[in-house]
Amino acid sequence: MKRAVLYLRVSTIDQTTANQERELRQIAERVGYNLVKVYKDRGISGAKGREQRPAFSSMCRAAARREFDVVMAWSVDRLGRSLQDLIGFLSELHALGIDLFLHQQAWIRPRPPAKRCFR
Repeated sequence: MKRAVLYLRVSTIDQTTANQERELRQIAERVGYNLVKVYKDRGISGAKGREQRPAFSSMCRAAARREFDVVMAWSVDRLGRSLQDLIGFLSELHALGIDLFLHQQAWIRPRPPAKRCFR
């Protein structure tokens, strides 16, 4: 059984991650993933770097320790707004053999991200 984590982010403190979390939890259960942790950044813009998003930074450190097998997020823009940072993150996941599920894009990483994006 794959170990999964959720990454949730909203840009303002007035917004909630509840809808993202509820839907992603249901999907994880449906596909048989073992949900090991939920990472939440609230009130933090996706344009901010990894160092300014504590939950994202923590998730990246856990990935380096291979504490999970798949990252689940609502959409690609929840992971970040900087293309350069996003490509770096996707490359890290690929190098670690960690899959990525993006709900709104109906995408799970089946091949290296750069090859998928730039074909």
